[in-house]
Amino acid sequence: MNALNTALALDHSHSALDLAAITTLPKAARHTQVLASPQELRQQLPLTAELARRVQQQREQVRAILKGEDSRLLVVIGPCSIHNIDEALEYAERLAVLAQQVSEHMLLAMRVYIEKPRTTVGWKGLLYDPHLDGSADMAQGLQLSRQLMLQMLELNLPVATELLQPMAAGYFDDLLSWAAIGARTSESQIHREMVSGLAFPVGFKNGTDGSVGIATDAMRSAAHAHQHFGLDAQGRAALVATQGNPDTHLVLRGGHHGPNYDAHSIAQACAALTQAHVDPALMVDCSHANSGKNPQLQPQVLQSVLAQRAAGEHRLRAVMLESNLVDGQQALCDNLQYGVSITDGCLGWDATAQMLLQAVAQLNQ
Repeated sequence: MNALNTALALDHSHSALDLAAITTLPKAARHTQVLASPQELRQQLPLTAELARRVQQQREQVRAILKGEDSRLLVVIGPCSIHNIDEALEYAERLAVLAQQVSEHMLLAMRVYIEKPRTTVGWKGLLYDPHLDGSADMAQGLQLSRQLMLQMLELNLPVATELLQPMAAGYFDDLLSWAAIGARTSESQIHREMVSGLAFPVGFKNGTDGSVGIATDAMRSAAHAHQHFGLDAQGRAALVATQGNPDTHLVLRGGHHGPNYDAHSIAQACAALTQAHVDPALMVDCSHANSGKNPQLQPQVLQSVLAQRAAGEHRLRAVMLESNLVDGQQALCDNLQYGVSITDGCLGWDATAQMLLQAVAQLNQ
């Protein structure tokens, strides 16, 4: 065998050994669960013609407020996350009654947050783990989430949520009147493309550092048409063409350096939006960094927003509040207290109702 043949033989021998080694490597731990397509779930839990008209009316009301055509305040309010259906429905029934009482000055939309972003690991929300035990019964999570949203609509409550996983949006986007894109995902091209195809208003949160540049860029991007990779109603990979969403706005949620709901921060945010040729419509998230993650301080943030509106700052058009049946938060365990959040701390119902009724009294002056 000449030198060349010897080298080739050795090369082949090494390749065979490498291939054998590769094929004996342990496979990545992976399990798949086949889920219903968005179309199949919508057929199982349909939106009736009457409720579809209601959703359209609710979207128009939200849109009018954010455009400054309706002087009322949009209030997106409810639990940090939904983990118990009975608790969520009890809260919604109370909120529906309160919504009628304050309807002249406020439009209340219920937070139905079924996905929770995690910095590392943890419970990801009703959609992913409805049994709270790590079993990841996502098929049940999808059904429970859509059914709950339909029940909210039956109570005449506009439904609001955060859209975290773009592939999940198609299961619910026919029910929503408003949605948020979180501080950590506002920079994502995939989320901007998704928003460009939604038929309702969407708020982009400022970055975790408090800056508004990323959210401003996101709003400009989402306003344009896109062609992007996605899923069709049958769950198949598809090229999705969108027309652009003109109904986006900025959500101020504070940052690492503190709150950003004061008059100076509001003026700076509006100036940045105007310079970028974006409508300076603002929502203040009264929780997160704006309240120092202390839910009891949310009424204080709301008071500041109301005072600024009374002083003529009409670009402040919406607020978000985290509220539940009972004050505080609790760790996920086998013996959960009824009505208490298992994610961020929330303001209890009594304080919530008092806060909103007092706010209406101020708005009525």
